Amino acid sequence: MANKISRREFIKVTTAGSLYLTLGCYTFDEKTVVSIVKIKNDNISYSVEKAIDLLGGIQSVTRGKNRIMLKPNLVAESPAFTTKPAVIRALAKIMKSAGKDVLIGEGSAAAGGFNFKDETTYRTKRRDILDPMQKYVFDQLGYTELAQLMKIPLINLHSGDLIEVPVKNGFIFNKVTLHRSLSEIDMLCSVPMMKTHVLATVTLGMKNLIGLYPGTVYYSVRSWLHDHAAQKKSPGVAFEILDMVRANKLGLTVIDGSMAMEGNGPTSGSLVKMDVIIAGTNPLATDMVAAKIMGFEINEVPTFVWAVKSGMRPADIEEIEIRGDSIESVKRKFLKPNVIPWTDISKSWGVKEI
Repeated sequence: MANKISRREFIKVTTAGSLYLTLGCYTFDEKTVVSIVKIKNDNISYSVEKAIDLLGGIQSVTRGKNRIMLKPNLVAESPAFTTKPAVIRALAKIMKSAGKDVLIGEGSAAAGGFNFKDETTYRTKRRDILDPMQKYVFDQLGYTELAQLMKIPLINLHSGDLIEVPVKNGFIFNKVTLHRSLSEIDMLCSVPMMKTHVLATVTLGMKNLIGLYPGTVYYSVRSWLHDHAAQKKSPGVAFEILDMVRANKLGLTVIDGSMAMEGNGPTSGSLVKMDVIIAGTNPLATDMVAAKIMGFEINEVPTFVWAVKSGMRPADIEEIEIRGDSIESVKRKFLKPNVIPWTDISKSWGVKEI
């Protein structure tokens, strides 16, 4: 469980420093907008477009950004707990219509027959396992076909041309290894599925960036990464999340709430048809709004607590301007996960190497 801190303490830690924090090449100030759009008649494409329009439109959101990577959450090969291709398709269409170069990238955690066998999840750095695993996940979830039809490069972030990128004021790392494509884009767009998470409490736009740690360096599943972070006392895997946020050009988050997951996510919870799209250019604000819609308070989520402690804004949901539908009109109290510290499961999951 996250350490509880009061709203006054939230504000105190942020006002002690600057009102601005730069992550990568993006600066987030205390004024931020998040859009909420109900999906009606399963028309995901319309809802995604409306959510972007409420932020000022695609030209405004991507001003000065020509090369954009879309990062879905494809933790494994099941469509039950992964970002729906329809959301990525809608975003890619909008961006390509605006003249942008679009890529899709992911480094999935696991897949049956690769690093998950006989009910055991293994960690591996082997490219001969991770490359076909990633192709299998893309194929199974319809992303290979989507990329081919839309003529969009599909990037396996586990391997290939890797580079080191500095992490300013990192919690764990002063530099991380990334796929070179992440340094060559102008903007990263995180497109997670709305879910609960037994380690992180919720997994949304920022948690989705764990998939950027290449498995050929940090292993996949990323139990080695969490072991390393635990040595730094990372609460709820917050430190490894925030280091990756700082290392990248995260400029847009679009949360797929068409179907969500409650309970013991990210893979073993129950599905909930939420029919909502949430979008924003500030990753913390967008995640805060989504978590609030799910019935979570800000200080229940360690990533939010430590993001604010480190200077990220907003510090409170009241600092966010909501456009479109209201939080209350789409809110549902999710069944909360049984939050387990990484150190309690580190000896039983992702321990064996293959």
